[in-house]
Amino acid sequence: MCEELPVELCAYSISDAGKRCVLENYLARKGIVKYQCKTSEVVVETMSGWIETEACINDCGLDRNAVGISSDYLLSHNFVAKLCSQPCSSYCPNILDLYSNLAQAEGNILCTNIITYQHYTGNAENITT
Repeated sequence: MCEELPVELCAYSISDAGKRCVLENYLARKGIVKYQCKTSEVVVETMSGWIETEACINDCGLDRNAVGISSDYLLSHNFVAKLCSQPCSSYCPNILDLYSNLAQAEGNILCTNIITYQHYTGNAENITT
């Protein structure tokens, strides 16, 4: 259950029931912002009980302290290039699943231009979509 995870492991984790964990913030007493891990209603069909590795967080250009689940990051060409880089796209299926589904919900396909470019050049680091 996501609510049992420490906040520093919450973002990009998946509960045993296959639901994405989401880091949320709230205003506590005296105006202090606090964080808590919650179970979202977003179901992951192919994985459960998953805590994302620090290697994937770094390779995919993510922030472990990201609050919520948002497709806003997909507007950044640099972010998409990092997601579609070989280390992220090959070794971080949870991250690719999350952002592919977010892109798909907005009518886009993640990494198509970059994958085509990789196929011809073997390098995804210098291309953006």
